[in-house]
Amino acid sequence: MKRADDFEQRRAHLANLTDEELYERFWKLANEIVDPLLELGKKNTTPSIERSILLRMGFSSLEVKPIVEGVMNKGLMGKGAGNVVWRLSKKLGCSVREAGLLLAEGKHWDDVDTLF
Repeated sequence: MKRADDFEQRRAHLANLTDEELYERFWKLANEIVDPLLELGKKNTTPSIERSILLRMGFSSLEVKPIVEGVMNKGLMGKGAGNVVWRLSKKLGCSVREAGLLLAEGKHWDDVDTLF
């Protein structure tokens, strides 16, 4: 089976574009493709994803569980558990790890309400 060569027909609308115009068109189309993915990532998360992020921040799985549960109870999943821990660390003036451990112990959850 031989494929019909229709390259010239398919590229007709691009034939008169300069290299700069092609470059701009490429990035415009690339952004159109990626924007919905970014939007999904911003609006949709799961406890599993949030646990994974906290694990990558250096917390153990035993420390992560109460943090994610607390974030869920506060209705802050859309903000991200890692973001909650990071913002709390900035507010308290301590390390991210210390802030996360305090949350895991059940402390400073009232402070979290004021972060957003």
